Amino acid sequence: MSLFPIMGSGNQVSRKASFSDMGSFYDRFSDLLNTGWGLPSEMHWSPSMDVLESDKEVLVKMDVPGMERKDLHVEIDEGVLVVRGERIQEKEDKGDNYLHLERGYGAFIRRFRLPDYIDQSHISATCKDGLLQIHLSKLPGKKKEVKAITIN
Repeated sequence: MSLFPIMGSGNQVSRKASFSDMGSFYDRFSDLLNTGWGLPSEMHWSPSMDVLESDKEVLVKMDVPGMERKDLHVEIDEGVLVVRGERIQEKEDKGDNYLHLERGYGAFIRRFRLPDYIDQSHISATCKDGLLQIHLSKLPGKKKEVKAITIN
């Protein structure tokens, strides 16, 4: 799979990340700033996601509970899929005192370098019931390249 979280990926780490997807020092430093590095965990969050691949597309499923389409923004910037949004904390004052806060609120940004076999002109997104789905169509006839490396 060639679609990996990069730059601004929150606290999620891909088990299949490669050196080329690590980004430059600047990107990694920006990642720390964008994810609330140094702040308590209640002050930042990053939605969980799954990436599935079939013969015709790559599907990104991202959990965005409590968010609607208007709260989310999806774009492609120089071959990078950028997903950003903001989940606003409910401000109901019923006199209750919170004993523990674990649900994350605030702005997030997730970025993914798109593999060259993705058709950037045929990408669609839907958001329903707290699930953002991004459909990334593959280019016909284009396949991901796997190169074996000889071990000496």
